[in-house]
Amino acid sequence: MIPVTTSAGKTVAVFGLGGSGIATAKALIAGGATVAAWDDGANGRAAAEKAGIPLVDLSIADWSQFADLVLAPGVPLTHPEPHWVVLKAREAKIDIIGDIELFCRERNALAPDAPFIAITGTNGKSTTTALISHILRESGRDVQMGGNIGVPILALEPPAQGRYHVIEMSSFQIDLTPSVNPTVGVLLNITPDHLDRHGTMESYAALKLQLLENASLRVVGLQPARKYLRRPATESATLNFDAVTLISGAETANIHVQNGLLRCDENSKCIVDLTAVPTLRGSHNGENAAAAFAALSSFLDEATIARYMRTYPGLPHRMEEIGRVGDTLFINDSKATNADSTEKALLSFPQNVFWIVGGKPKDGGIESLRRYFPGIVKAYLIGSATDAFAQTLDGDVAIIPCVTLDVAVARAAADAAASGRETPVVLLSPACASYDQFANFEQRGDAFRTLVTGLPGFVPRGTEP
Repeated sequence: MIPVTTSAGKTVAVFGLGGSGIATAKALIAGGATVAAWDDGANGRAAAEKAGIPLVDLSIADWSQFADLVLAPGVPLTHPEPHWVVLKAREAKIDIIGDIELFCRERNALAPDAPFIAITGTNGKSTTTALISHILRESGRDVQMGGNIGVPILALEPPAQGRYHVIEMSSFQIDLTPSVNPTVGVLLNITPDHLDRHGTMESYAALKLQLLENASLRVVGLQPARKYLRRPATESATLNFDAVTLISGAETANIHVQNGLLRCDENSKCIVDLTAVPTLRGSHNGENAAAAFAALSSFLDEATIARYMRTYPGLPHRMEEIGRVGDTLFINDSKATNADSTEKALLSFPQNVFWIVGGKPKDGGIESLRRYFPGIVKAYLIGSATDAFAQTLDGDVAIIPCVTLDVAVARAAADAAASGRETPVVLLSPACASYDQFANFEQRGDAFRTLVTGLPGFVPRGTEP
């Protein structure tokens, strides 16, 4: 835990009592603050009571006593309209912040030079965060990984000299972290997502760019650099195009991937052959690997980064190779909650795909994936997106409405086995949120893994003869 000593003696309102909210309240209390915690849901309030966290109904509280409102990232700050607790805080003229802002305040107070690597982007941020953490950990460093991945940031160990905090940050979290100042800020890409929460692409992009403004080293993908950064002679954006380390999964940049080989401009020899790293397959993972190399280049030598990049075990639910039944390969890509993310999976498996797709659809659906339809043998539709996706696929891909994941897995496995195709792939890459049938994408991916491992003749990855 990171005791929030910078709030000692203050009274702080905490709203949203999920995992990060509970961790925040505990950290504030441990640091000497008085906490007034609340949640709209009975389950959140019950969890707080069980954890010994004092509850105060913030709808009727005296807001003049509060120094800050710490808001859970899932609570609407601006769109589609501010939550009532946000309006209360604005009326009281107090700061509305998140748990990562409290971490930044503690780091600035305790160990301002402690390494802090922050990663954002519409897609790829979890893989990049996990890859950076893996390389640092395997090289013997003290690594704390969390934020939008895994452990809430205030449940990690405190900032200290020689301790690395590798933190994934969503746009929601950046919006609540005004003093974010990482040692290394990584922005992978910016594509439409969460526009219901940010209003416009311009607002969404501006939030992503905020992560870089006070970073000592800025690592940026070519796509956001070209679209959102300015050249020195112009004033069209916040950051200077030439003041960043450019990375790319396919094109020439400072650090890039060419024919599967990770390279630097000034060093033409191959750093890592990514085609030999199955957990980093696909051009999108080239971008992630390039970003990891760039972020770590200030801390580790090239040989060390390359050595441990080759041993990266992969991220659960993101292009996760579960195993095989006969010649059929089963891939868990449950983390692909939008079409842009699913595109990366379809690029990695361009043919013989038996695709399990659907859930709670996002704006645009899967129309943008039409160019990949020729490589899909059949599509197994699940969840509330079934009718809409059937219309998009009709006439181009054979459609099997399944409604539930268990039916989809059984049908896809049987069809792949009977197809006679070379290395057929049963791919769960839903291009949808999970909330219509599952609590989150992790639960959906775990369910897929359980169903697959129960198939007759299943052989786990790494145990093939």
